[in-house]
Amino acid sequence: MSHSSNAPIPPSSPKPRSRRAPATPPPEPAPAPVPTSADVARLAGVSRATVSYVLNNAEAVRISEPTRRKVREAAEELGYVPHAAARSLRAGHTRIVLLPTAHVPVGPLYSAFLNELQWALRRLDYTVVQYGSLGLTGDEAARAWAELRPVAVISLGEVSLSARNVATLKRAGARAVITLGPVGVPGAHALVMDQAEVGARAAAHLVERGRNRIGVIVPEEDGLELFSAPRLAGARSVPGARTQVLPMAYTEESAAELAGRWRSLGMDAVFAYNDEYAMLLMRALQDEGLDVPGDVAVMGADDLLIGRLLRPRLSTVQIELPTGDHLASLVDRAVREPSEITGRHDLMSATAVRREST
Repeated sequence: MSHSSNAPIPPSSPKPRSRRAPATPPPEPAPAPVPTSADVARLAGVSRATVSYVLNNAEAVRISEPTRRKVREAAEELGYVPHAAARSLRAGHTRIVLLPTAHVPVGPLYSAFLNELQWALRRLDYTVVQYGSLGLTGDEAARAWAELRPVAVISLGEVSLSARNVATLKRAGARAVITLGPVGVPGAHALVMDQAEVGARAAAHLVERGRNRIGVIVPEEDGLELFSAPRLAGARSVPGARTQVLPMAYTEESAAELAGRWRSLGMDAVFAYNDEYAMLLMRALQDEGLDVPGDVAVMGADDLLIGRLLRPRLSTVQIELPTGDHLASLVDRAVREPSEITGRHDLMSATAVRREST
């Protein structure tokens, strides 16, 4: 059989396309070298030892203020940051002051006090580390805090520490353990805030005003017993005061419920845990048609500014706390001169302030 001349010609294979090599990304710039104390020394024109003395705030060596300024400016220009671990090895301890965070709202008065304390410690070249310790027992907290190797621990008293816990912290390098609260702990410096005096001043003021049937507001919120229990005990200690415990939550509903049954309680005065609880209850009492102070004298504590803006103005207990600088100097002294002999420092005084609500 002959093949036809017009048979289809099979298509030829396509020519392979030339592949272009992918573009090489530009090399990333090499990371800038980490500045060292030698770099700072060269820029400042001083020795490395001088840099170390200045940046570690060494007091044993006298260095002129112009030289200190020159070193600090050089360190800032280079972005030099001292190595905390190396500095700790040289010094034999860290500069960390561990401050466990409060488990409950501590109110404006104590918040301002703790903020002032932190600023004062920072000015003394300590690093304040706040540690969330909610739910930890004394043993668990002491072990957790010890892992950070703090030079000092300031416990607000919400974690119940024992002498064994204090020893654990000191074995880990803590030169001072300071408790801030109504009671002390063996082996620790006790910075005592006598909350009982607050209750006693409030009840004594009400008794002087002729009100001796006193309802004492105790917060229903967990954790505030550290302050509320001694304030209640202080109110109960006043001669002539007949007190009744009145639990109340910090809610409008709880205050309204208590105010709604106030007439049946037979109380002619109330001492609230603090100004915030007092203001909440006073508003509810007025909503029930009760006159303040005619039917009920109302007394708070902490002397917050907003209490002076109410009508009637709120009577209160004014609490005088030490300055942050004073407390920071106590911490610094305990760190510099660690001793087995621990001290007790009373930090608080209380004064009744009479205003229109009583």
